[in-house]
Amino acid sequence: MQVQFCGANGEVTGSSHLLQAGGHQILLDCGMIQGNEETERRNAEPFPFDASRIDALVLSHAHIDHIGRVPLLVKRGFRGPIYAQEATADLARIMLEDAASIAESDVARDNRKRQQQGLPLLQPLYSREDARAALARMKPQPYDEEFEVAPGVRVRLRDAGHILGSAAVEVWADGRKLVFSGDIGPRGTPILRDPADVDGADLVLMESTYGNRLHRPRGDTVAELGELFAAAWNSGGNVVIPAFAVGRSQELLYWMAEHYDDWGIGRFRIFLDSPMAGKVLEVYERHAELFDSEARALWARRPNPLRLPNLQVTESVAESQAINALHGGAIIIAGSGMCNGGRIRHHLRQNLGRRNAHVLFVGYQAEGTLGRLLVDGVKKVKLFGEVIEVHAQRHTVGGLSAHADQAGLLDWYGRTGGRAPVWLVHGEDLAREALAERLRQRYGSKVQLSRPGMTVTV
Repeated sequence: MQVQFCGANGEVTGSSHLLQAGGHQILLDCGMIQGNEETERRNAEPFPFDASRIDALVLSHAHIDHIGRVPLLVKRGFRGPIYAQEATADLARIMLEDAASIAESDVARDNRKRQQQGLPLLQPLYSREDARAALARMKPQPYDEEFEVAPGVRVRLRDAGHILGSAAVEVWADGRKLVFSGDIGPRGTPILRDPADVDGADLVLMESTYGNRLHRPRGDTVAELGELFAAAWNSGGNVVIPAFAVGRSQELLYWMAEHYDDWGIGRFRIFLDSPMAGKVLEVYERHAELFDSEARALWARRPNPLRLPNLQVTESVAESQAINALHGGAIIIAGSGMCNGGRIRHHLRQNLGRRNAHVLFVGYQAEGTLGRLLVDGVKKVKLFGEVIEVHAQRHTVGGLSAHADQAGLLDWYGRTGGRAPVWLVHGEDLAREALAERLRQRYGSKVQLSRPGMTVTV
């Protein structure tokens, strides 16, 4: 087997790796490159491979940085099957249709201006029709059962504990075994089961998002959340939370249900402001068999975290705009998680200038995104052509990350039952270098950092 690194090398976006195995070409993930406008232009560039020659695609999970260019892959000639865990397949339908709709809407808006200026019209990266064509190729798979993706190439999906349906991918071919971690979740994450152990490998492709950091203990983080909600109530302002529609939003609702009384959650108006949010909640409820035992117990004794009595899932633009009239007493959860698009930017526009408002970051903010600028303490931002002075209180709560920290990554690798060579992907270089050194020290493993276009042999 050979692996060509095609994305997420030195960055945490655009995951994609091409596997040459058994005389076939298997693509692992085909993610969107996310960041600022200049960074995202890279999505339209040619793939470093011929899409029509890919025999099969295997997806690790449904976040856009892992699946966002799948419709483009089909648009450019891919005609093979797409394999994903069953919940991932359901979530991918929601995510890709939404991404295509946003792409079409953004281009239509830009083209109205370009037409007035006599400029050539733009085309979206892909359309809803392209997304539907991709989804028609989806072949959902359960966890823990081997299946053949091409003659002589077998795959098994193991629960990665990152989001619902997330998987580490085991691949057997040519007498060798490759393990692709996908994104690994921390142990003890609510709702989700802990990452499953993987039994040995000849080579491991491993994510390294938080390879240089340790998260706060989850208990301390949850206590901090309660304090933040109390402070927001006492200050009279809103709480604005950028959060991905899949994963972090559900965990936040879980903790609100768990602490509904002692945090006084009932006094807030809670908004999950996302057109796709209701559909995602339905997928979670449809796949309750994937929940951990604690989540099932909470469902039985507390308000359903996904259906809190004071939760409003807003779908229409008018419903979203109505939230702007609330200057206090609201918890607003909206996407995108890194503030580089979506409705969260409208809520930031309304609240960043208010000294009694609180902006709560609960997930990774990639370099070049608005979220990263705000976390780093920028004093002014530009939103919708308007320069806004940032007076809102900003809080970063790292203990809710859906990614394992350095200790969790080391633990996951240690549980593979071997000391296979490691190539670190999906991480910025500082994180990758720190994790590489710790892996060498603890396990004596050979660890290297992937680079774009590099090819290695398993």
